Amino acid sequence: MATFLFRLGRLAHRRRHFVLLIWIALLALAGFGASAAPPAASSSSSVPGTEAQRAFDLLDERFPGSTSGGATARIVFRAEDGGRLTAPDAKSRVGAVVAALRPGSGQLESASDPFTAGGVSKDGTVAYSSLTYKVTSAELTDATRDALKESAVRAERAGLVAEIGGDALAAQPETGPSEIIGVLVAAMVLVITFGSLLAAGLPLLTAIIGVGIGVSTITALAHALDLGTTTSTLAMMLGLAVGIDYALFVVSRYRAELAAGHARDEAAGRAVGTAGAAVVFAGLTVIIALAGLAVVNIPMLTKMGIAAAGTVAVAVLIALTLIPALLGYAGKRVHGRRARRAMAQQDGTLPVKDNAGTRWARFVLRHRVALLLAGVLGLGVVALPVASLKVGMPDGSWQPPHTTQRKAYDLLSDAFGPGFNGPLVTVVDARAAQDPKAAVADVERRIGKLDGIARVNPARFNKAGDTATIIVVPSSKPSSTATEDLVHALRDESGAVRSDTGARLLVTGATAMNIDVSQKLSAALPPYLALVGGLAFLLLMLVFRSVLVPLKAALGFLLSVVAALGAVVAVYQWGWLSALFGVEQTGPIMSMMPIFLVAVVFGLAMDYEVFLVTRMREVHVHGASPEETIVAGFRHGTRVVTAAAVIMMAVFAGFIGSSEQMVKMIGFGLATAVLFDAFVVRMTIVPAVLGLLGARAWWLPGWLDRLLPNVDVEGESLHRRLAARADTTADPDQDSDKELIRG
Repeated sequence: MATFLFRLGRLAHRRRHFVLLIWIALLALAGFGASAAPPAASSSSSVPGTEAQRAFDLLDERFPGSTSGGATARIVFRAEDGGRLTAPDAKSRVGAVVAALRPGSGQLESASDPFTAGGVSKDGTVAYSSLTYKVTSAELTDATRDALKESAVRAERAGLVAEIGGDALAAQPETGPSEIIGVLVAAMVLVITFGSLLAAGLPLLTAIIGVGIGVSTITALAHALDLGTTTSTLAMMLGLAVGIDYALFVVSRYRAELAAGHARDEAAGRAVGTAGAAVVFAGLTVIIALAGLAVVNIPMLTKMGIAAAGTVAVAVLIALTLIPALLGYAGKRVHGRRARRAMAQQDGTLPVKDNAGTRWARFVLRHRVALLLAGVLGLGVVALPVASLKVGMPDGSWQPPHTTQRKAYDLLSDAFGPGFNGPLVTVVDARAAQDPKAAVADVERRIGKLDGIARVNPARFNKAGDTATIIVVPSSKPSSTATEDLVHALRDESGAVRSDTGARLLVTGATAMNIDVSQKLSAALPPYLALVGGLAFLLLMLVFRSVLVPLKAALGFLLSVVAALGAVVAVYQWGWLSALFGVEQTGPIMSMMPIFLVAVVFGLAMDYEVFLVTRMREVHVHGASPEETIVAGFRHGTRVVTAAAVIMMAVFAGFIGSSEQMVKMIGFGLATAVLFDAFVVRMTIVPAVLGLLGARAWWLPGWLDRLLPNVDVEGESLHRRLAARADTTADPDQDSDKELIRG
């Protein structure tokens, strides 16, 4: 692999004009596709394999048109003086506000009359109008949203309090100043690391190009593939981080090869052949982990993973081709002026000196046992909150208290009961029953005997009379354990109903769907952890040709991800340091967040493992002692890995200020995970463990050594080939491009 990548890097360096034009053309093509594509709709909430989804599909079949998927809203009214809305004057004012929305015109399909549709509380102080739209929330125009907001203003002028709930006013994720600050911090770190504005600009430029291509492609396909709006935000977050990091590793190795006295195209080839090989395996781990989310069988999560994986793949290709091409334009100016002067005085080379990395490695080796225990115990303490992890899907109660959505939610809960905002839809499929009406009546009687129910609405039959829906309002709030128990109790009645009547009983609705999704994701997390942990072990055994190094890496990854989840629970569920991180409302952790965090952290953890330990392996194969191997790896890798980690933390932390709850949690979780993995696991625990293992760290059974293919990530065969060619040719850099391609 290293030899092939050497040829690719050198060819891209020599044909830099052609390579640059290709990437510019791809960016323009993706941008044109994004500009011409229709806007993305809200991502599908289909969850195959769950009872809620089976019931939803049955409703779609037996009640055609009842599940249109359009946006919904509720305008909740209350008199400012606390009076009754059933009074004639108040009633007319509410009716005027609803009528002014002009139901049936534009995108608004219908708006119910609170006084004829049963939308008034028992004491008459609160009323609501239910609005349905012909299109999804993402497709609502600004004029439609403004008309909805204007209804609240009109109600206020009429002496009423009006709050608006539902998804019609759901805010779309937007790029804010915090994301831009993250990129600026990354730029500062690059300048400090390289000491050259030109070298610092290359990773930023290529990362922006990669993200531009990836996100534009997602935007172009969003409507056709039902990707949703969050998908592009997460792809941008991950694409920026890995794009900068992968470019950073290649540029750093190119500078090192130049400092060693190699010609520019030779240095570009060597950089891609060595650091580029590490980029390929690091990127491959991220891609496999993200694409592996498909095993959970939740379409929305699968699409998010594949879209983010595609952006990572673009970042890898850019690091292997566009970076060496741009280095051809930069030449030796990737070094600062001081470094170039020193190289001129040293016949084109720079002496290898001890640095902070070597000093830190020796410090860890002197105190290996104490630091190992401190690192493991410290992360273990941070991970303790995971024991109380509670997952769920967002509802109105997750909104910040000052928002109109949250105020509408609270008004309805206070006036109609806490379960009003999360009704359960019980579907009775009586097609196989001898007497469908009797079967439905039997189900109604059974439901009425259960605890935890505030109200049971009369059954509503379809036109064929063989299927009915029964709306059940719990006496507890949607996200409570009591409501979850009620859902299970209703489903437990299914067996008895079928045996007694022949009918089938299913429970669905937004609340039941959220419960099913949370349970499915919670059940999938342990096997997915085992899957990616095992995958890490196999890949790293292939890369490092060792048994203990991959085992240590996999265990370190598990430690990092559990500690990161513990920090997320402490901040977003418990509320610790909530003001510092802008958490306005604590609650359960979003169901998809833990498993998505595992997927991304797995890839990033393997990034640092590959980039740091590859250098150690490179020195080890040349016969260095175990301690010399560790010190050499830190001499070459610490500065780059540290810069990469700080950049990733800055980029991820920039998304904590997002308006999207999922993005906020993912940004915080990833920034925390990178902090733990890079500085505690890879920089402290890894050298301590390797120091304790000594030469045994690189042990591999002979039979396994013969069985595993040699991928040569450290470029050992490349170095031998280049050394042999240097002995047989006076100027090896004059080979033709055809010879480079043929090898």
